[in-house]
Amino acid sequence: MADKMETILKVENLKKYFPIKKGVFRTTAGKVHAVDGVSLSALRGETLGIVGETGCGKTTLGRTILHLYKPTEGEVYFEDRMISGMSQKELLPYRRNLQMIFQDPFESLNSRHTVGYILEEPFVIHRIEDKHQRRLRVKNLLDKVGLQKNSLDKFPHEFSGGQRQRIGIARAIALNPKMIVCDEPVSALDVSIQSQILNLLMDLQNDLGLTYIFISHDLTVVRHISDRIAVMYLGRIVEMAGADEIYSAPLHPYTKALISSIPVPSAEKSTGRIILHGNVPSSVNPPSGCYFHPRCPIAQDICREKYPEFKIYSSNESEHMAACHMAQ
Repeated sequence: MADKMETILKVENLKKYFPIKKGVFRTTAGKVHAVDGVSLSALRGETLGIVGETGCGKTTLGRTILHLYKPTEGEVYFEDRMISGMSQKELLPYRRNLQMIFQDPFESLNSRHTVGYILEEPFVIHRIEDKHQRRLRVKNLLDKVGLQKNSLDKFPHEFSGGQRQRIGIARAIALNPKMIVCDEPVSALDVSIQSQILNLLMDLQNDLGLTYIFISHDLTVVRHISDRIAVMYLGRIVEMAGADEIYSAPLHPYTKALISSIPVPSAEKSTGRIILHGNVPSSVNPPSGCYFHPRCPIAQDICREKYPEFKIYSSNESEHMAACHMAQ
């Protein structure tokens, strides 16, 4: 893992609410609390995994960190510089160092443009090199992600899903960024292709010194690639620790339930599936106290009344943190 003191990204009390508009006059009838007070940091060269159920706010968190969504509240610091609140013009130099790999490798690529045009576009926007040099850079990018150089004049629909995701990865690394948010980059791919893409991401990380924020609902994939893991529930982080520690000694009941749902080979001993009863509460009107208490098998009165502090429970290398009154 990277040096503990080399913090490249710091997020403090980040919130992103989406207004609900109703009626002819489009008045605000409520707010969706998509991200509801997230604080975290990422170390230079590490992979920080973000996991949770669908709808917990993982993707919104990633996009808000990159300012594809404007934060409702909170601060984002990149290399000790606060980038939240910057105008689009002020953000432009930082866009080179903050990139994203999207979930759908087809929808994220413009079907009307060739691969050469798609990969050359970042250099054009940032006015890097002349046309001839840009063409050489694009060919080098294709080589880095394992695609033939004759792919330049083809269109996205001419490639398989795995190849399209390689194009998306090539676009993300084009400007030599320092950090990439990977939003479910393998969830739309066949299992046999997933491992190839994950290995490519890890190879590029080693070669280019990249920092990843890796978002996924697949706990097995996240464990394979991550140094640390943050578990999200209803817009908030409920637990964070080193990848191995999260799986071997989870503290939060929600984390325990997620891990118990991972299929294990029949020869291995299963700890037993933890079944969560009830539905996920509405992010428009979150419950009082701990957001997880309506589904928690060990909830007490204090859980219904007060949201638990997100604090350190063991000061090891990765600092095991959790937000649970019952954690020990």
